[in-house]
Amino acid sequence: MTERDRLERYHGRRRFDTTDEPRGGRSGPSDALSFVVQIHDARRTHFDFRLEVDGVLKSWAVPRGPSTDPGDKRLAVPTEDHPLEYREYEGVIAAGEYGAGPVIVWDEGTYRPLGAEGPAAFAAALARGHASFRLDGHKLRGAFALTRFRGGGDGSSEEAWLLVKRTGTGSTRGARATPDPRRARSVRTGRTLRQVEGGTPGRAMPDHGSRRVHRSEGNDHA
Repeated sequence: MTERDRLERYHGRRRFDTTDEPRGGRSGPSDALSFVVQIHDARRTHFDFRLEVDGVLKSWAVPRGPSTDPGDKRLAVPTEDHPLEYREYEGVIAAGEYGAGPVIVWDEGTYRPLGAEGPAAFAAALARGHASFRLDGHKLRGAFALTRFRGGGDGSSEEAWLLVKRTGTGSTRGARATPDPRRARSVRTGRTLRQVEGGTPGRAMPDHGSRRVHRSEGNDHA
């Protein structure tokens, strides 16, 4: 399947003469597999969790956001594949467009498949409904797993997954395990959703080494 085929649903939901979201097709694969977590204030505020797989960003909407507490099991609902350029998208999706509202890049970095021999095996594991991986981001680090618990292929029910942190590097317990989406700041510009919506200019964020945690306002997950 070509990138164009994989992005058919993405293109079908957007009018690129109105939205400033990327059309795709201009960005090649990364040297290392990438991930991004965006916060999106659409009809309902949620987190979008995206992994680079087969030349696109496989995407899940996570209503309560990823948690660094291994005891939390977070619902993750698959959405359409997005182009790799979407890793950098931060702005306001125009009114009347699919998903209208502000978007910030809350975290970004690279990931490494666990228990899978290379990207093709990892894609196959996702297709089967379970994949483990290690994130190396500014805010999220360590091993996570995605597991499908409903639907998948036969169309009998809406597909749903769980996103779970594994014990070890990057694990926390309690209230600080998940950011408040209204207070959370972009890892790229330091802005909140409200500031993006209001047109506040972004600022260059300090480089803490390619993938060290960026601490903001005393909260590791802000």
